[in-house]
Amino acid sequence: MGDQPETERAIVLYPHRRALHEISRDPDSCLEEAIGLARAIDLDVRHADVVTLNRPRPATLLGQGVVETYKPVIEADHINIVVIDAVVSPIQQRNLETAWSCKVVDRTGLILEIFGARARTREGRMQVDLAHLSYQRSRLVRSWTHLERQRGGAGFLGGPGETQIESDRRQIDERITRIKRDLSRVARTRGLHRKARKRIPYPIVALVGYTNAGKSTLFNRVTGAGVIAADQLFATLDPTMRDVTLPSGRKIIISDTVGFVSSLPTSLIAAFRATLEEVLEADLILHVRDVSHPDSDAQNSDVLDVLEELGVEQDRLGKMVEVRNKVDLLSIEEREAEEARSDRNPNEILLSAVNGHGCSALLELVDQRLNANRPVVEISLAFSEGEAIAWLYDRGEVLDRRDEEVSAYFRVGMDAVDVARFEHRFPAITTKSV
Repeated sequence: MGDQPETERAIVLYPHRRALHEISRDPDSCLEEAIGLARAIDLDVRHADVVTLNRPRPATLLGQGVVETYKPVIEADHINIVVIDAVVSPIQQRNLETAWSCKVVDRTGLILEIFGARARTREGRMQVDLAHLSYQRSRLVRSWTHLERQRGGAGFLGGPGETQIESDRRQIDERITRIKRDLSRVARTRGLHRKARKRIPYPIVALVGYTNAGKSTLFNRVTGAGVIAADQLFATLDPTMRDVTLPSGRKIIISDTVGFVSSLPTSLIAAFRATLEEVLEADLILHVRDVSHPDSDAQNSDVLDVLEELGVEQDRLGKMVEVRNKVDLLSIEEREAEEARSDRNPNEILLSAVNGHGCSALLELVDQRLNANRPVVEISLAFSEGEAIAWLYDRGEVLDRRDEEVSAYFRVGMDAVDVARFEHRFPAITTKSV
């Protein structure tokens, strides 16, 4: 066997400024998340610290004392990468790399690396490339050791030619244009797929939530699918869809989507807008929350912010079902408090996707919510029409039945596609919309 590439050694620093967040976050939890992000791309995290940041320094973000403190640590432990869990400007990044003689990656760069490593579909890879190129373009200042190199003039004008940075920027712009063009074709294809689904209009239920909240585990639990459900950040990137039969017999399509995260780069939200269109098109949104996490409320706020930025209306956000997951990790007292809370709120349900507790109740709630908007038809059938009567019970929800001498009157909730199928299969029977 060949030699395995050596894992890059890293330090993770979380600059903590309480005033930056409307909802206070636990700095230790934030540091744990940053370590999780670093390990998600197989970095060997040797040190991790919360660094108090009274005010950011324009040149280095961190105070000079902090920069000096970590210099001998980086040298002694042969650190290759310092991950700073914050937004670091190109100038700050360059100055820190000069001071520490190693690579510096900020939160945006780290998330982009994870997305690049995890995207599986062609569309997912293109979306990551687009976000990465936009990020790279803003960082061309880092290359200024060779900015003064100039290439010879092209064409008949001659002259000094273009600098290296201008050439780099031009090449990046050309690639961005090409990817956007390819993505627009993919978006058209996705639109055609959505139109095809509307011809067989099973309701779509979208799972959203903070990364590692348990969406994929829940998806696997209710669909029987084999989607990757690792205990790591951003285990799911490309959307996955499966059909599920609800307790009433009604079929739906469930979509598992990419997890959200605090300070998700704007470029990534824009790049993944096409993928997350499934959320915009969904008949019902299930917001999966990790209620065992100390920053659950702050994570909830992050998810709502991203959904708003994607264009989900306030009215729909208010009608989301909140799936309060990981109840198995709560203490008895915490669980009792959560149960009392969920009992008071019809839009919340408590469950454990790992052991299945509450998953049946979730499907029943989804059934109720979708049936509230289901078309209702009236049909009169002779008792001799046994096949048609059985079909109604099998495919619809019989809301009312009145038996008369030789026939029965039915009020049935039924999807539009099933009404059409019923009329095609039994053309002599008249249906009337209520």
